Amino acid sequence: MPRVQLPAVTSKRKAWNKGRIIGQKRPLLPKQVLAIRARLELAGYIRDLALFNVAIDSKLRGCDLVKLDVTDLVKEGRVRERLSVTQSKTKKPAQFELTGNTRDTVIAWVRSPEMIGCPFIFPSRFHDRPNISTRQYGRLVRDWVTAIGLEPSSYGTHSLRRTKAAEIYRKTGNLRTV
Repeated sequence: MPRVQLPAVTSKRKAWNKGRIIGQKRPLLPKQVLAIRARLELAGYIRDLALFNVAIDSKLRGCDLVKLDVTDLVKEGRVRERLSVTQSKTKKPAQFELTGNTRDTVIAWVRSPEMIGCPFIFPSRFHDRPNISTRQYGRLVRDWVTAIGLEPSSYGTHSLRRTKAAEIYRKTGNLRTV
C-alpha cells in the first residue's frame, strides 16, 4: 500500500503563550519589596503605595483586592488593624492584619483629595467604572517590577499574594504558621 504524503499544516498566527513563562509566578524577595516601596514613596504615588502595601499584607487575589470598600478598611477615621473579607472565588472569609506602614499609607490615601466621595479604596479614573480593574492592577504590578529591574514575565499579581506567605515560611519553616 503506497504511503500518502499529507501537506504540512502551519498555523497562520503564533500561539498566545509562545515565548512566555507559564506556571507559578515567583514571590518578591524582601529587598525587592523595599525597592518598590522606596520608588513609590519617592515618586509620591500614594495610591500605588497603598495598593502595593495592602496587596502584600492581605494576601488577597487581585479580584478581591480591587473591590475593597473604604468602609472595609477605615472605621471612624482610623484604619482597622484586623480585617475579614469574604473571597469571591471560595466564598470563605480571609482574615488578615495590616502593618503600621500599610495603615499609614491607607489613611494618607483616604484623606487625599482624589478620594472624596469614592466608595472603593482604589477607584477608577474612568467615570463609568467604580474601581480599578484587575487588568489595570496587573499593569501596575508589571510597571513596579520593571522599575526595579526585574523581568516582568516572572512576576505578576499573584506574586504579591505569595510574598508574605513565602517570607513567613522562610523565617519559620512551618506551613501551619503560614
